[in-house]
Amino acid sequence: MLVTTTPNIEGKKIVSYLGLFSGEAILGANLFKDLFASITDVIGGRSGAYERELRKAKEIALEEIQAEARQIGGNAVISVVFFFFSVTGTKS
Repeated sequence: MLVTTTPNIEGKKIVSYLGLFSGEAILGANLFKDLFASITDVIGGRSGAYERELRKAKEIALEEIQAEARQIGGNAVISVVFFFFSVTGTKS
């Protein structure tokens, strides 16, 4: 199934809009990922563990919206937008 962030597909005509879809993925990091990410923050660089978790969340959300679209007869999903939120376990 074609999934795009654009509002249309070049060379294709949108015959009908079937509604809004959403895909959610809530993934938790564990103590070791948090520890290594903290070290990466101090010394600089990228946190591979968190990047893998973000990729996994994106894949899960995409799979969900494609499944929803298929259930009602859709053959493409347009205007996809991703939002990522980070929540820490600390209280202020």
